[in-house]
Amino acid sequence: MEIKSFGVTASVYSECYFLKRYDNIHKMTDVFIKEPTMNDLTTSILLIDDHPLLRKGLQQLIEFEDELTVIGEAASGKEGLALAIETDPDLIILDLNMQGMDGLETLKTMRANDVTSRIIMLTVSDNDEDVLTAISYGADGYLLKDMDPEEILEKIKQAALGKMVLSEKLTSVLAQAIRKPDVSQKANILNSLTSREFEILKLIAKGLSNKLIARELDISDGTVKVHVKHLLKKLNLRSRVEAAVWMINKQKEA
Repeated sequence: MEIKSFGVTASVYSECYFLKRYDNIHKMTDVFIKEPTMNDLTTSILLIDDHPLLRKGLQQLIEFEDELTVIGEAASGKEGLALAIETDPDLIILDLNMQGMDGLETLKTMRANDVTSRIIMLTVSDNDEDVLTAISYGADGYLLKDMDPEEILEKIKQAALGKMVLSEKLTSVLAQAIRKPDVSQKANILNSLTSREFEILKLIAKGLSNKLIARELDISDGTVKVHVKHLLKKLNLRSRVEAAVWMINKQKEA
């Protein structure tokens, strides 16, 4: 691992802290762990991080929840991009500082390749510019690695339900990232949506995940993903977060 800056040192420290805290949780709760049971609301997760210890700790933490399952992991942005396209997970947890294709480039490339999975960044960087860039590129959340494992797990569960997730210290930055969009430029485009796409857009604005939308409309998860991809392209939006904010503001104007 190439050591370029203090950021790498901080990353290693955060991983050690995360794994240590996870170890404590495991010792306290291992007698209560149940064998995972798959159901139609299970959220599939792809982990992308160039530090194997972090991926292992995160996967073990996620395995505490029956409704969450890790279906793959990647050690680089390039590998993660290929897996995201191949497996089409519900949720992607993406590191920011990786060698080669970094997290922001990976995120941008995923959205350009019509990856509609919810994507949350998990990183040591609390730089405002990184947060704003990630949101503008289509991230659905931004979490810091120095958060308590219990809090990280709770945020992952919230993200799986379709909610925007952010570390508490970054909430003021979020306000800038999702400031009121220019609704007028997309007012006419709304008419280009099919009735089903418009229906799904309203449910996205309510914070429902693809799986919950599929259950609500009695259609398949795959069909929902296709509709989401189409409506984002028609509205020239990069993520579900932008779509939700735009729709909420549109409803306020009505």
